[in-house]
Order: sequence, then C-alpha cells, then structure tokens
Amino acid sequence: MRANRLLRATIHPAAVQLPIEGELPSLGSATEWLNSQPLTAAGLRGTVVLIDFWTYTCINWLRSLPYVRAWAEKYKDHGLIVIGVHAPEFAFEKNVGNVRRAAKDMRVDYPIAIDNDHAIWHAFNNHYWPALYFVDAQGHIRHHQFGEGDYEQSEMIIQQLLAEAGIGGIGHELVSVDARGAEAAANWGSLKSPENYVGYERTEDFASPGGAVLDKRRVYAVPARLRLNHWALSGDWTVERQATVLNEANGRIAYRFHARDLHLVMGPAARGTSVRCRVLVDGQPPGAAHGIDVDDQGNGTVTEQRLYQLIRQRGPVTEHTFEITFLDPGVQIYAFTFG
Repeated sequence: MRANRLLRATIHPAAVQLPIEGELPSLGSATEWLNSQPLTAAGLRGTVVLIDFWTYTCINWLRSLPYVRAWAEKYKDHGLIVIGVHAPEFAFEKNVGNVRRAAKDMRVDYPIAIDNDHAIWHAFNNHYWPALYFVDAQGHIRHHQFGEGDYEQSEMIIQQLLAEAGIGGIGHELVSVDARGAEAAANWGSLKSPENYVGYERTEDFASPGGAVLDKRRVYAVPARLRLNHWALSGDWTVERQATVLNEANGRIAYRFHARDLHLVMGPAARGTSVRCRVLVDGQPPGAAHGIDVDDQGNGTVTEQRLYQLIRQRGPVTEHTFEITFLDPGVQIYAFTFG
C-alpha cells in the first residue's frame, strides 16, 4: 500500500508534466469499424483517448482486458474514449465475423478499428500486443504502455489527462477488477514455460523423431521422454507455416510444461464443424486442474478459432506432461500460451 501511495504522489494530476511523444496518427486506414461509426484523429480533438492494440487470441492482451474494460466504463461519462485497434496475428483473426463474435463474448463494447492491413499499427510504429497509447485532448500522445502490468500508473495517467482537459469530479480512486478464466493474471512466480508457436515459421523445441516435414502429410510419434518446453506430435499431421493441421482422427500433441495455466490457440479447419478432444496430465485426467474449456475428465470440443484454456493448476505449480488427443480430424493448432 505504501508503495502505491508513493507512486501516486509522483505522477498524479499536476504532479509531473508528461512529455509529448508524438501526434495521434490517422485512423482512416481502418478496414472496418465495430461498435462505432468511423472515428478520425481530427474528430477526436478535445477528447482524451486511449488506444489499445489487440488481437483476440493474445493471452497477454486478454489478461489486460479487465482493466481496459473497467476504465472504458468508469470514465466514459468523463470524456474518455477507448479505441481498440484490432491488428491480427493469425490469418483467421482477419475474419471480421470472428472478431465481432470475440468482442461480444469478451464484452468489448467500446469502438473497434479493424486494422487487417496493419496500417494503423505501422503508423504508430507499434510492435506489441497489448500496447496502450494515452492521447490528450490536443491530440498528443503523452504516454505508452507495452505489455501487461503497470495498471495503477496507467489509470492515474488517464485521470491526469482528463484533469488537464478541465474535467472535474473524477476523484483519485482506482478500479478494482475480478479477473477470471483466461483473463486472470499470470502466476509469474511459477511460470517457466514461454509462449510457443506450432507452425514451422516460429516454433521451437519440436521433439518428434525425424523432425518436421514442412507442408506435407507425415505420421509422427511422441518420444518416450520430453524435456521441459519441448513438444511432439503423434499421428497424421501436416506442419504448415502458421499452424499444424490434423489429417486423421486420434492425433495427439504432447508438451512438457511448468506453469499454472496452459492454453492452445486452435480451431476447426472447416467453418461449422467441431472437433472432440481429450486432455491428460501425466497420463491421467486433469481432475481439479482442468481449464474452463474442458471438464474434470479432460473432455472438450473445439468449435471455433480462439484461445482455449485447458489446464489451470489449483495447488502448487510443478512440471507436467500435457497431452491432448483429437478424436476427429480437421483441427488447426497455432500456439501454446501459459500463465
């Protein structure tokens, strides 16, 4: 608590002058807008703006969302406009229908600029999900926050910029969030598994004997032992640039991990289809360690292209071997993320 008071004293309204980092770039290259008519940099003058770069399967953005959502709600009547710039990482995230569904499910009610060509991303010279840019009422970028964390400081900067705009009655209280599911903060103290991609463009530590054959079907096997953060396939798969695709039923993927949470970004290859799956941890059903997208026996169904939470350890976090078997063909797997 004392540390929080000291932080507040250093940056709260009028305590320090935030530098000008640049001008709010044009938003005119958005390919579509959701939850709003098109917004322009000129039209936003006189308004404090928070720009949030996101893509809907990014676990780092998902864990920041409860705060951005709370700020949008708390300060909307005080003149803050939050704009989510959706800049896709994977090809399926360019599908506006997917983004619209995800926004509804995640209660993203503020304006969304669809940045499928990454034109706004490049105009900001941005490199991160999430990335927050704080814009004052004169259209100047006054602060940025890359990645998760520093939520108290971010909210105090919003308060400062609103105060500079002459808006009173805000107060100094900060939001309190109750983040659940995949939105819950990571257990950083026990996290020893980094994000890993499953397509050959960016994957690491693939351990199936003989390695991967690129863009061609092959029958793979899981070795007898996996080292920490190594993964392997079993069954008939095609390893593609962005994703790995299951060709025949009962394909399996195994991963040795050390984290409280394990997620997979995945989905059925054909729209309108579903893929049944079963998760095991060290060869057993996950029980109480199951994530929100499978039951305690590890049973689940992949119905859409999104992030699935498969493991959440409730007790002490230790190293385990995760396995998921797909009972139907046609699943596309993009990435493992952990928390």
